[in-house]
Amino acid sequence: MTTVLFDLDGTILDTNELIIQSFLHALQNYVPAEFGREHIIPSMGMPLVYQMQQFSGLEDVSHIVAAYREVNLRLHDELVRAFPFVPEVLEELHRSGIKLGVVTTKMRLTTERGLQYVGIADFMSSVVTIDDVQHPKPHPEPVQIAMKELGANPAETVMVGDSVVDIQAANEAGTVSVGVAWSLKGEDTLREAGAKHMIHDMRELLELVGLEREPLEKR
Repeated sequence: MTTVLFDLDGTILDTNELIIQSFLHALQNYVPAEFGREHIIPSMGMPLVYQMQQFSGLEDVSHIVAAYREVNLRLHDELVRAFPFVPEVLEELHRSGIKLGVVTTKMRLTTERGLQYVGIADFMSSVVTIDDVQHPKPHPEPVQIAMKELGANPAETVMVGDSVVDIQAANEAGTVSVGVAWSLKGEDTLREAGAKHMIHDMRELLELVGLEREPLEKR
């Protein structure tokens, strides 16, 4: 493998609680009282506008999206962190010459803020956001754009994600799809979506692309 692409939220950045709290705040006047995190989790990873339309039943959700983004930005640094071993693994992959990129349904502003905040932005040679595509995941277009930017061969590219749309986009683009077992959707959901591999620890990615874990573990 020569290239590794990552979804952002729920895959390399633990933004789960930030996302859930942002949804609950923005939707408080548009959903039933019993609406909670269990309703939000299954759709995490889909484009924000689509999610808000589904949850609220409204076509024009610009005001709800604005409310979401306000609280999301306000609480960002308090609730965002990298998942265990993400910075170390990215550093090792980068040092070994593996090309790295991010493919997300998030807008560029918060994507770049998150990458910078946890100190991994410099490892990413391609960042494809919802602002850069006509067809977001599960369409393969975002993955294809990242591969084009990196000069990557699909057969030598791994796409890592925590949601069904990540796996679907990866498989449609001809890459090797890898699910993360720490996904809130559950490992079984990603396997059923067609994930070719499943990792339970980010360090397992090193072996998957043909690198040894020993150098990283000795650091």
